[in-house]
Amino acid sequence: MLKTETPAQNHAQLDQYPTVDLVNVFADDQINAVGAVRAAAPHIAAAVEAALPRMEGGGRLIYAGAGTSGRLGVLDSVELYPTFSWPHERAVALLAGGASAMYVAVEGAEDDAQQGAADVRSVNVGKDDVVLLIAASGATPYVLGALREARAAGALTIGFANNADAPVAAEAEIGIILDTGSEVISGSTRLKAGTSQKIALNTFSSALMVRLNKVYGNLMVDFKATNAKLVRRAVRLTIFATGADEAAARAMLEQCGFHVKVAIVALSKNVSVEQAKALLESARGSVRRALGA
Repeated sequence: MLKTETPAQNHAQLDQYPTVDLVNVFADDQINAVGAVRAAAPHIAAAVEAALPRMEGGGRLIYAGAGTSGRLGVLDSVELYPTFSWPHERAVALLAGGASAMYVAVEGAEDDAQQGAADVRSVNVGKDDVVLLIAASGATPYVLGALREARAAGALTIGFANNADAPVAAEAEIGIILDTGSEVISGSTRLKAGTSQKIALNTFSSALMVRLNKVYGNLMVDFKATNAKLVRRAVRLTIFATGADEAAARAMLEQCGFHVKVAIVALSKNVSVEQAKALLESARGSVRRALGA
């Protein structure tokens, strides 16, 4: 039996626990998700390094999964644009059962390997793309179909699973095993298995964006200020990075469309917006290199 399906022996009387104990058991078990990701860190790092040249070459991140795993892939994909200005068309999520499965479970969709392959073909996966295959069991037919089609197309494949020797990890070019063991509620991989997937995907994509110069120091400097909260954030980050006062920071941001990267370089180097953009372009988007630091 898969570890993720094995009943947890230490919680056989779960339904009789006092509510406060019930809550503590669920919370405490999540700690194992962090441990599983830490154990997989070398493989996640290898995935980042392998994905980097493909992203620099114009490739896309493509997520494929079913159920909870697929929804977590969707979540990671949609968060990349507001956080890092990563283009929508370069973060594609394939979910068994289609877009409606984000809200309502589509029974049986995960069992269709042919549909997984068809979905990969439908987005014209190519050699510059990186396909992330996510499955707690590691053997979901939809995900395996997507994996095999992606490999045939020459894409880099990265498999995430929560069971050792999982086909999704074994058949992908880079396999990431998140060994979270049995769940407090037997087989409910929306618990710590899902948490570990969320952490691993977040870690992978965030580290990749750092390598793509979307971050300066530990500051989020490449986002779209599309609402009042983000405008305030842009001003704060510009002040923090440059030491400029609020009026100067806001004035420069208004000149460059609230692009924090450009404002930092322009204020720090005392150059025009156009000159700052040119410096960033020559530095491949790195604020640090544009500043000569």
